[in-house]
Amino acid sequence: MQSRWTILAVLFVARAAFAFQFGSVGAVAPQLSQDLGASLADIGILIGLYFAPGVLLALPGGAVGRCYGDKATVLAGLLAMLAGELLMDASTSWSVQTMGRLIAGTGGILLSVLMTKMVADWFTGPEIATAMAVFVNSWPVGIAISLMLLPWIAGRSGLHAVNLAVAGWILIGLGLMAFVYRAPEAALPVEGERDSLTSETVYAVIAAGSIWCLYNIGFAMIFSFGPSMLVERGWSMAAAGSTISIVLWLAALSVPLGGFLADLTKRGEAIIVAGCIGFALLTLLLPRSASVLPVVIAVGTVCGLPAGAIMSLPARVLEPRTRAIGMGIFYTAFYAGSPVGTAIGGKLATSIGSASAALDFGAVVLLVCPAILWLFLRIVAGQNRSALPST
Repeated sequence: MQSRWTILAVLFVARAAFAFQFGSVGAVAPQLSQDLGASLADIGILIGLYFAPGVLLALPGGAVGRCYGDKATVLAGLLAMLAGELLMDASTSWSVQTMGRLIAGTGGILLSVLMTKMVADWFTGPEIATAMAVFVNSWPVGIAISLMLLPWIAGRSGLHAVNLAVAGWILIGLGLMAFVYRAPEAALPVEGERDSLTSETVYAVIAAGSIWCLYNIGFAMIFSFGPSMLVERGWSMAAAGSTISIVLWLAALSVPLGGFLADLTKRGEAIIVAGCIGFALLTLLLPRSASVLPVVIAVGTVCGLPAGAIMSLPARVLEPRTRAIGMGIFYTAFYAGSPVGTAIGGKLATSIGSASAALDFGAVVLLVCPAILWLFLRIVAGQNRSALPST
């Protein structure tokens, strides 16, 4: 019988394949521009298309998992990711590239929505925060590896080898999910809790999802357009990708550190505000600094701090019975904005003539996060007041 930490490792590898595939376009953006004749605006659209299906799939994703089983649905998602990658490898036509990216993204969305629930199904009590921190880190780890490995593969063997490398990782995740993962015992139903969401809860979850969306757009600008920004300054594609990947490796440390600090100090809101503002200022500094490496290290150290506290926001307003639908709303808000954000970043970079414009855009959206957090806290405070018995 597998331990739940083995199960967590399987989920980590499978979700890292999702991150590896998502980051693959930004990692080899200069090569894509050369081989496909794509502008930075086109690259931004291609990156954002991966999240576009989430607008339609995030909300019903939990229901699909309940109907067909979490494991079967995740396996179907991995097969869709594989099919999309192989389609992108089959032709350099832009229409085929976009279709493949949409198919792959459809599979990735199913993983994103269901795997968070699967981790929660396996872990309870004080270990849930540790398990979630490990699980969330699969995202920066997968993207960091894509930034380090894929530019080197592209330089030596071309885009065909890049697509095969992505497909290979997906196959590994598919095999682990098929032959190692097993579902936990069914959880007992929880009595005495709401079966439906109040309007205030919906607004609060949408606000939390919007914060997560904007935070991730700011994060995506770094690894999607950071390599192109350094290439514009004369760096090789491999060196640029490896340097920007440092942000992701350090984020893998700063994400659990931020969650630990939020739990220790009970000041998660302060960590979100300070982390987002610090992240934004360093993002503005990165394309303007002659000392790239120290700024990259600083970005990686700071950027992950708000993540755990942001992801804890929905739990403040959702009860177990409403968690599935609530997280569907959370991810719908996240995926509704993500494709738009990356497309805007790419369009700005093309219009201004420099990838640094996309990083500046990322800094701006990060600065919006504290304002939405203030709105979230106002909604929660009003909800708590309405729940108090009248005197």
